[in-house]
Amino acid sequence: MEAGSEAGTVVLVHGGFVDGSGWQPLYSLLRKDGYRVMVVQNPTLSLEDDVAATKRIVDAQGEPVILVGHSYGGAVITEAGNNPNVAALVYVAAFAPDSGESVNTLLGGFPKDVPGPPILPPQDGFLFLDREKFHDSFAADLDPERAAFMADSQIPWGLDALGGAVTEAAWRNKPSWYLISTEDRMIPPAAQREMSGRAGATVVEAAGSHSIYVSQPAAVAELVNKAASEVRSAAA
Repeated sequence: MEAGSEAGTVVLVHGGFVDGSGWQPLYSLLRKDGYRVMVVQNPTLSLEDDVAATKRIVDAQGEPVILVGHSYGGAVITEAGNNPNVAALVYVAAFAPDSGESVNTLLGGFPKDVPGPPILPPQDGFLFLDREKFHDSFAADLDPERAAFMADSQIPWGLDALGGAVTEAAWRNKPSWYLISTEDRMIPPAAQREMSGRAGATVVEAAGSHSIYVSQPAAVAELVNKAASEVRSAAA
């Protein structure tokens, strides 16, 4: 088991179409705040595989962790968060399924009066976002060059990842926090408010795109610090 740190340990779980490198700005801020920070690299082939990858990282830590998930990573932490070594959940513009729900279930309940995410038809069981719409839909508050790189380095998202259902929603038993991105064009803010409210999460809102974890890492770090502080106070 890895030794803990004075501030605590944070485990970051990325979403679909991207990899863990997008967490680098947040990683740097949290490290400066004294946290030990680990980044999960999800295979994004199935929810089961991604939960297993997350649990391997969580199990290796020498203290309870704050588990942070962006987008599809929210579904991953909702299942993986049942691990006894998880002290709290932090959702960043993320899916927060209930037991028996999948990302597909939640996508089906999105408001019909707003544009949906520009997901292309499946290719050999995998999904991609329309490259030409990536900047506007996924990363509108990032500079065009950074958004183009993200679009051109997309990770194939497996259909089994979207269709995998949560068996037990960890937010029913673990405290949770949620950052709503009010200009998100992938997960509508109204859907984020509904999911976070259902989970009983402590909610903050910030004006940003679906890539708010890249564009506004300080806002995410502030919420992680809030969660960690409240977890420490509860333990004391």
